[in-house]
Order: sequence, then structure tokens, then C-alpha cells
Amino acid sequence: MIETAPPGQLGTGPAVLAFDVGGTDTKATLVGTDGNLVDTVRVPTPYSVDGTGDAVLAQVETLAARFRAAHPDTDIRAAGLIVPGLVDDERGVGVFSENIGWRDVPFRSLTAERLGVPVYFTHDVRAAGAAEYQLGSAGQYSNVLVVVIGTGIAGAVFVDGKPYSAHGYAGEIGHSVVSPGGTPCACGGRGCLEAIGSAGAISRLYRAGQPAGDHVDGPLGAREVLQRAQSGDLLAQRVWSDATDAIGLALAQSVALLAPEAIVLGGGLAQAGDALFEPVAERMNSFLTFHRRPVLLPATVGENAGLVGAALGARGILDPSALAP
Repeated sequence: MIETAPPGQLGTGPAVLAFDVGGTDTKATLVGTDGNLVDTVRVPTPYSVDGTGDAVLAQVETLAARFRAAHPDTDIRAAGLIVPGLVDDERGVGVFSENIGWRDVPFRSLTAERLGVPVYFTHDVRAAGAAEYQLGSAGQYSNVLVVVIGTGIAGAVFVDGKPYSAHGYAGEIGHSVVSPGGTPCACGGRGCLEAIGSAGAISRLYRAGQPAGDHVDGPLGAREVLQRAQSGDLLAQRVWSDATDAIGLALAQSVALLAPEAIVLGGGLAQAGDALFEPVAERMNSFLTFHRRPVLLPATVGENAGLVGAALGARGILDPSALAP
């Protein structure tokens, strides 16, 4: 599947590769010297049955060889690799991914060995957050929280203009508890934001609330649940309302702790527009008293924000001044 990005989005610089490993699919691209994503592909992400991450590394190596063969005159200088799960940026290690099946994999060094170029490595949402902070409207603020709401929920934190990761543990807003003792979460907890407010949770909770014997035809993602809510479906309205309430509460908790000037909402659920932003803002502000009320902004970089962030990071290790401060 070929995707595009705004022309010259990254600006001029060295040609680099970028790999965005997701729980279902992996996206990869070659970024040209003009800043365009000139060759982008999507392939299924392999599961690492032995816990080593070798399957992902082999796929990255294969994709890199494909790009080099297709663009033999392009001097590829570096690569950016981003993955989900718990990621230690400083050590370049994928600490844990339950969905894809690895633990304590030194992805940065292993990828550099396989590709023969320096590699930038980070968490997928932190990369998308960096793209939003450097290229989107959030960059006008010093203190920003970028929250990506899709199958899961995670955030990228910027404090005084600098990214904050805490060895990979910062930004896990999806696993803040918004309903103690509530819906079980894949992390082992109960009542986590991700178990109530993510796109995946909205779909699951709606299906689970269907009367016994009822059958739902066709796709039923969060978009379809919202459409049903807007058409008067009471169950869909409750599931959607619970989700936006949970997101608003979690953001209010984040405001109390971090005092961001702006919160950027991205990911698939943010495509709902006012149907998401208005109830979330109302719920968030209902909990705030003396706190600084952040402006809620939609993500603007687009569906390839992770790839863009990975490419920015790859260029940044060649020229540190290219990285956001």
C-alpha cells in the first residue's frame, strides 16, 4: 500500500530510511534529499516467537535491501527505527512488547549492524510526537503533551522544549487508572484509560454490550460505533460517552501534573473531530480549577507522523542541530 506525505515535509537533508513497526503492520519509507517520502510500503509485522526480535530485524533488513535495489543512485546515510511497547531510548533497547513478542532486544545496535548505517531508535508515539512538535502547530509552545489514540493510547511529553522519556516509562497515559476496579486491561490492571477510551476498547465494549444472540454485520470499529451513536443507538452513545469522559479525566490528571500549554490529540480516534474534541475538552475542564487550561489541538503531520519522526531522528544523528530542541 503506497502512501504519501506533504511535499518536502521534512525539508532538505541526507537521504535516510525510516521504519515504523506496529502491532499489526510495519510501514517503511525512503526519504529523499528533498524531504519527500519517495517510496513507502506497508507489510504485516512478524511475531517474534522466540522473544529475540529477530523476525522484525530480518524484515527491516529485507526492506532496506529492497529500497537500495530500487534506488541504486541514492546515498542512504542513516536509518530510523521506531517500535511499540516499552522502549529505553538511551540504551537503544526494546524492553518489552507483549503484542509482538520480544524482551530486552538491543534494536539500535543490531539494526546498525545489519544495515551498515547509524540508526536512530525510539518509541513509535515519541517519534510521532517529535514530528508534531517539530513540524506541527504544537511547536509554538514549550510544554506540550502529544497523545495518540488508536488501538492503544500513549503520549509524548515535552517539558521546557525538551522531550522527556524517563528511560521509556514516561507517557504511558493509556495505563493511568480512570475507573478503579473497572474494565480489565491487557497490561493486567483494571480501569486503565486504554481499556475504556482507545479505539480498540470502544469497539470491544460495544460488541460486549450487545444483547445475547444479536449479530453485528460488517466492520465495527470506533468509527462505526460513533456513527451508530449519532444515529441514536443508546449503547453506542454510552460507550462513546464513557470513552470521552475517560480521556478527559486522564488529560485533567496530566494537566495537574505537567501543566502543558497545549495537548495534541492524534491517532485514528482524533479523526472524529468535534465529536471527540468537544466532549473531551468539556470533561477535562470540568476537573480543572486554578490549573492552566491547555489548548487542545488536532495532530497535523498526518498518518505518517511516526515515519516522519523516525526520519527526523535519523537525520538528527547525522546533524544534531536538525533535531527539535
